[in-house]
Amino acid sequence: MSVKIEDIRVIRTAPEGINLVVVKLITNQPGLYGLGCATFAYRHLAVKHLIEEYLTPLLRGRDVEDIEELWQLMHQNAYWRNGPIENNAISGIDMALWDIKGKMAGMPLYQLFGGKCREGIPVYRHADGKNLEELCENIERFREMGLTHIRCQCGGYGGGGYGTAPASAPLCARDGIYLDSGKYIRDTVALFAGIRERLGDEIELIHDVHERIAPIEAIRLARELEPYHLFFLEDPVPLEELSWLRKLREKTVTPIAQGELFNNVYEWRRIISEQLIDYIRVHITQIGGITPARKLQIFAEQYGVRTAWHGPGDMSPLAHAANIHIDLAARNFGVQEWSGIEPPNFVIQELKGPHGALLEVFPGCLEFKQGYVYANDKPGLGVDIDEREAAKYPCEVTVTTWTQTRRRDGALQTP
Repeated sequence: MSVKIEDIRVIRTAPEGINLVVVKLITNQPGLYGLGCATFAYRHLAVKHLIEEYLTPLLRGRDVEDIEELWQLMHQNAYWRNGPIENNAISGIDMALWDIKGKMAGMPLYQLFGGKCREGIPVYRHADGKNLEELCENIERFREMGLTHIRCQCGGYGGGGYGTAPASAPLCARDGIYLDSGKYIRDTVALFAGIRERLGDEIELIHDVHERIAPIEAIRLARELEPYHLFFLEDPVPLEELSWLRKLREKTVTPIAQGELFNNVYEWRRIISEQLIDYIRVHITQIGGITPARKLQIFAEQYGVRTAWHGPGDMSPLAHAANIHIDLAARNFGVQEWSGIEPPNFVIQELKGPHGALLEVFPGCLEFKQGYVYANDKPGLGVDIDEREAAKYPCEVTVTTWTQTRRRDGALQTP
């Protein structure tokens, strides 16, 4: 008897105050279901509606083993294609189908991808601080946890918190997060000079520009950071101005990571094939889940581009698990961003508060030990969901303010 899709349910939960969207794909076989991440935290209701009203009727009764067929069917069914709402909806179902495939095979997903290339996945965490001293203290705390790669920021991504316009802005300028690119560049270069002076050259340093400066300024920043030997500079140019990557590549030897906002193959195909970046940084739910992420990883391998998947707090442990399973089987793996979902037997102080709730909602979270993350050997993704616990943390519908970033003159600047 073939295994068919009987129903698809959307579970919304926010154990850390971040809206997460989980897909539960139920089959006609008792007890056999799959889970996947469909999180688009800032438009989560749109994703929920798309899954419930359009994708579920499309897929009900179809064979769960036909992952490639079903992915393409979901992708083309609306005629107009791509975008974060559609891709995250597809991702949730795609991951759930792979989860079922692993459960049917009795294997963890990395085995279905060809088996392990490495036993554990080196990860990096984010260190911030109000000044150099506080930042270095936080870096040292992560080093004590075994981390050898750390992303360093001071004051976020070059702007303060959301609020009224500063005195330097024009009269009647709108509220927002105001950016000063010149000050940001000067402060960032001084910051990395200070980190190297205090902590030496043994640690691998990462910095995220978050696309918040002009491309010509990104070239200046990358060149001025060369003496401090960054592991990579993340998202230095906006999605809309990728043509600048060629000029950036010609002017600096600072390694470049790009792709957090990518949606489809046409955004990464040229910059990988022309070797304009060193690391591909996509958010795998944003591109449609495991199926396209595996294709991207294998494509990038042919050009010497390594993976460094996006791994922030606004994705569920299911998506983190998907990252790790792909990483384990990828020859061109680079490093993995990790938002810190350690199990309770490790670094208890890290878990006082929100992470404890996350672990209760998602049993089977992956294990962090001394700078590495390890997959469990449960079939499929290896992560489950406790729906009773999930219901204790309802999602909220609010106006997003952190993306309301502005230049010094008050004009909107992409975040």
